[in-house]
Amino acid sequence: MGESEDEMLNDEDVLNSRINVSLVADNRSMKRNLVGFWILGLINNFAYVIMLSAAHDLLKASSYHDNTKEALNWDEDAVYHQIAIDKDDSGRDCNPLSTGSILLADVLPAVIIKLVAPFTPISATFKVITTSFLALASFILVSVAQSHSQTFIGVALASLSSGLGEVTFLAYTHKFDPMVLSAWSSGTGGAGILGSGVYAVLTHLGVSPRTAVILMSGLPASMLITYLFILKEVPTERAEAPPVSIEQVALIDDHPDPDLQHNEVLSLVEKFRIIPGLLKYMIPLGLVYFFEYLINQGLFELMYFPGSGLSHSQQYRWYQFIYSIGVLISRSSLHWIKISQIKILALFQLLNFILALFQSIFWSVPMIWLIFLLIFWEGLLGGAAYVNTFYRISLESSAREKEFSLGVSSLADSGFIGLAGFVSIYLHTWICALPV
Repeated sequence: MGESEDEMLNDEDVLNSRINVSLVADNRSMKRNLVGFWILGLINNFAYVIMLSAAHDLLKASSYHDNTKEALNWDEDAVYHQIAIDKDDSGRDCNPLSTGSILLADVLPAVIIKLVAPFTPISATFKVITTSFLALASFILVSVAQSHSQTFIGVALASLSSGLGEVTFLAYTHKFDPMVLSAWSSGTGGAGILGSGVYAVLTHLGVSPRTAVILMSGLPASMLITYLFILKEVPTERAEAPPVSIEQVALIDDHPDPDLQHNEVLSLVEKFRIIPGLLKYMIPLGLVYFFEYLINQGLFELMYFPGSGLSHSQQYRWYQFIYSIGVLISRSSLHWIKISQIKILALFQLLNFILALFQSIFWSVPMIWLIFLLIFWEGLLGGAAYVNTFYRISLESSAREKEFSLGVSSLADSGFIGLAGFVSIYLHTWICALPV
């Protein structure tokens, strides 16, 4: 009897030891995956952010190329200096095209790819490789573009890259602990602050906009390296399961959750049936982004402060940078703050749009730092809506539907951003025609 008890104790010690080793390994994998998804979010959104941060400059540069006979031998620094001294600081300084046109080129291809990708049985690895090559091509083409059309093609490639990357990695998170969504969202927020910040600093130091863009072209390779060598899948049922007794361990191994082991391939009919249930997440998120990008691409360049000590282009860049700080903070906040009522964020964003619209028309706010605060708050709202929406989808979707639900819901932000791009073009034209 004594020997039998000793054997049972030894077996229990061995099993406990194995469980502890497994928990340590899972903890290390979790840290790797958090870092990996943060890097992927950063790189995936970097090209997108750079294109929007450079929108004001790219349109000016392309307009110069389109209207000069010496386009092949131009001095870009001289052009920007001439543009600055030719402008009358007492009037509205408007581009012939709204930066909303850059937004459309930066979003519409993403909308198309997000409509298609969730319904196609293509491996994640192939999608990641394609995403990396599209990003590289966008940096190269934009840096050498000599017309509006070439610029728009380069921006469209960045949009395809960002859209395909977002729908791929959001869907891929279903194989990991739900908290990797926080890391991914924080990384995309980091792209905003690092992308717009690096661009603003480089151009402020005298680096031409196109040179600043080409300097970013080494980043896409980092996406492949991170995906292939840093991420490590951890069974989500182990990461999320409550503590169990020693006697239950063998049963868990022998009889895994049938829902998790179910064939994960959804039919086309099943996918379409899932979409109506996702609208409660998608519409509030879309509205937040609609008002957000009406401000960013329709009104940013019209909220001009001639006596601020910053040129018009510099003001636009710093607006993007401050907005990105707000996005980064809120997209990184999921561990501490969770928000379920995204509708409230949409109402606040509508109020921000109304305030920005009044400033764009009447120039009633006397100090630029007040607009900086408004833009920072706008970024906080947008980032919070994004991370909390996808976190709720991850928690509330069944294991079998989670991958598709996360992927297709990313269409909400891009679709409404595209709509904002169309509206912002007309809004820009209307405001520019008004007297100051």
